[in-house]
Amino acid sequence: MIPIRFFLLLLILPFHLSAQQPSDRKHYVTYQTTGSLHMDGKLDEKDWQEAAWSDMFVDIEGDAKPSPLYDSKLKMLWDDENLYIGIWMEEPDLWATYTKRESVIFHQNDIEVFIDPDGDTHHYYELEINALGTEWDLMMTKPYRNGGAPINGWNINGFKKGLDLQGTVNDPTDRDTAWTVEMAIPWKALSQRGPAYAPPKDGQQWRINFSRVQWQLETKNGQYVKKINPETGKHFPEYNWVWSPQGAINMHIPENWGYLQFAAQPVGTASVLFQMATDEKVKDALRALYHKQHRYFKTHGEYATQLSQLPEVDDLVEFHPQFEVSATRFKLSAPAIHHDRTWFITEDSKIWQE
Repeated sequence: MIPIRFFLLLLILPFHLSAQQPSDRKHYVTYQTTGSLHMDGKLDEKDWQEAAWSDMFVDIEGDAKPSPLYDSKLKMLWDDENLYIGIWMEEPDLWATYTKRESVIFHQNDIEVFIDPDGDTHHYYELEINALGTEWDLMMTKPYRNGGAPINGWNINGFKKGLDLQGTVNDPTDRDTAWTVEMAIPWKALSQRGPAYAPPKDGQQWRINFSRVQWQLETKNGQYVKKINPETGKHFPEYNWVWSPQGAINMHIPENWGYLQFAAQPVGTASVLFQMATDEKVKDALRALYHKQHRYFKTHGEYATQLSQLPEVDDLVEFHPQFEVSATRFKLSAPAIHHDRTWFITEDSKIWQE
């Protein structure tokens, strides 16, 4: 999801550093299923009953903004074939009219899933669904801030879903209760290694987030329409409610998404603690330098070639960063903490280890 009015802002300020902190990132431990799940949106199988609900969604900007008007929460499970997601959303007015696949669904109410399996901020996936079950799935080559483009031709092959609507869609004469989306996303569709795909391993962590786009509505001629702000003559902007706060009105900051940790134990048989990977500290340090480099370039017309040229870096010295710089590009590196490998980040925000 990227509202048009924010797209221009991202082009003007492509390297904005949000106020989001590592401690703001949510995490969820998902367990293996013990039986089959029927994608009907009801989440009534024993495995779903055993799975824990997430925290309620919050405003996309975090605690500085008011709490959402309506509650939203989710659960996740997995097996050797799929990632399973169940999302429940309180909703007094079920509204959706888009029926064509690949419509710009966030122009109306929807729920969105963002997944970056390897956490490198490039080639991540986005899925949007409305209350009619209409889908928009795409792959982002990299974030918009770095010149990324959506690949709408990419589809989640083998994707299955089910919706349970506690109310009636597009009927302003009644009050609805909620809607639930249940989905199965095949690992094969999320593979970034071609045919050599495999399900996650025990303890592996992915980056993931969820966004609910919600518009203010009113009724005209017996139909829902977006509510107009009388002061501007335009409709009110949408709400963006998310599982893990982004710190900015922008879902396309993958490093700010939450963490999904996979546990091999069957759901309901164990309680596995989430353990942040030690090297996340190294990655965050490199990302801080990435932002400093871009701000330095805007001021000086070139990138810094050493740490001492950048401001406020005392807390980054311990990571021993190295600089490789050309007129238009840079690559920063820092050693991993507990193994003989090195982390890298480039000017387009891609981060990886070798």
